[in-house]
Amino acid sequence: MGEAMRLAIGQFNTVTDELLQFVRQLGVRNVLLNTARLPGETHWAYMDLLHLRTRIEDAGLRLAALENVPVGFYAQAMLGLPGRDEQIEHMSTTIRNMGKAGIPILGYHWMPNGVWRTSRTTPGRGGAKVTSFDMALVEDAPLTHGRVYSADEMWDNYRYYIQAILPVAEEAGVKLALHPDDPPVPSLGGVARIMNSFEGFKRAMEVGESPNHGLDFCHGCWSEMGPGALDAIRFFGPKILYVHFRDVQGTVPNFQESFIDEGNNDMAEVMLTLKQSGFTGFLIPDHVPHMVEDTPWGHRGRAYAIGYMKALLDVVDRLG
Repeated sequence: MGEAMRLAIGQFNTVTDELLQFVRQLGVRNVLLNTARLPGETHWAYMDLLHLRTRIEDAGLRLAALENVPVGFYAQAMLGLPGRDEQIEHMSTTIRNMGKAGIPILGYHWMPNGVWRTSRTTPGRGGAKVTSFDMALVEDAPLTHGRVYSADEMWDNYRYYIQAILPVAEEAGVKLALHPDDPPVPSLGGVARIMNSFEGFKRAMEVGESPNHGLDFCHGCWSEMGPGALDAIRFFGPKILYVHFRDVQGTVPNFQESFIDEGNNDMAEVMLTLKQSGFTGFLIPDHVPHMVEDTPWGHRGRAYAIGYMKALLDVVDRLG
């Protein structure tokens, strides 16, 4: 029998005593590291991964997942450039090492030019700073990778990559969790974005059909897409490995991030729908507004989000 829904803390890349103490004080047991700061120019080594896991366990916590390797580990694979087979082999090594080290999930994305925002200082509630996106400001942005990459190319590259990597993940006992494009628009900087809709994710899961392949369900990105997040949760259900529990105001082509109690969606309904769908993974706050006198990582914003999420989860659990 699988575990019940639970909370985790993420969005940091280096483990410190202070961070681990903060996580324990919030009453959270699970930790996710985002693009962990580990040695290695092409892959992550077994001993570094093992020490990372035991460092967290020695603090009474659990390393639930690693989200994202450095983009340079697999940029050629995403773009179908020379060197992609070598990068796929290095990624296979990282995944095997994760399995040996007892780290169960690797989150990944298919955005060679990353997450885009047009402002990181947009005023939110009470003057909190949030990020925002306005497509009109980047429609004519320069090419990020020298030429235009079409959606067909990006799908061909994805199929080549995932069909090589998934058998390795299955053998290693590591699950792969696919994150949506952020923002979920057709193209940015000349590179097509293909994980930007329900249809895209359905196709991705069909291309990479495996019990070791699922979703990093970033609710914020699904909210950016427009109505349909609840339907997506109901459809993918147990394929959702973990959740970025955040929301935004507005949808593409214009949106801004927000506190989780003031976005497009009723987050209590989102939490309840996750439970009803059969989801048994963990949820992290992900991006949070930068509150007054907050730290660069956002301790205050995360504490607010976790408190809100704990209350929602308690209520949903009592509802059965």
